[in-house]
Amino acid sequence: MGGELGFDEFYAASFRRLVGQLYAMTGSLTDAEDAVQEAYARAWQRWDKVGEYGAPEAWIRTVAYRIAVSAGRKAKNRLLAHRHEEAGRAQLPGLNPDHLALMAALRRISADQRRAIVLHYLVGLSVDEIADETAAPTGTVKGWLARGRKAMAPHVSEFAEAPSGAGHTRPIHHIEAGEE
Repeated sequence: MGGELGFDEFYAASFRRLVGQLYAMTGSLTDAEDAVQEAYARAWQRWDKVGEYGAPEAWIRTVAYRIAVSAGRKAKNRLLAHRHEEAGRAQLPGLNPDHLALMAALRRISADQRRAIVLHYLVGLSVDEIADETAAPTGTVKGWLARGRKAMAPHVSEFAEAPSGAGHTRPIHHIEAGEE
């Protein structure tokens, strides 16, 4: 995508998508926006090289993720600020209950599992592509996905007894995560 586009066009075509992906990985829209902006600034400085990569969007996503993780380690008051931010965000119009449930469920799993889940289900990367992007073995990525799905399952679905009392459950609703 990058090689055929200039930086401005690449930025315009991919910014929202990458912020949405990082938001899902980090749980903080502010942190996601900051990290993605910084990653784009770094890419712009070396666009002649980054623009020629086979997947410049993956390069930006990886750099932004590393920036976000680094910033998270340095911020001692992150949890307090995050809780305050989340309280205000829940009242914003346009955030549906399914989206909020998905984000809450993602925050309950490990960072590695969350990153793998977002890259696989929201970004659409294969296990091999995730392994390349995260520098992890494919077996590890498969484990992250399996354990992440299992850990999230109780938080993203509601179950009710079948009317016939047949002893099985059926989902009342499920979450389909789309692009932001």
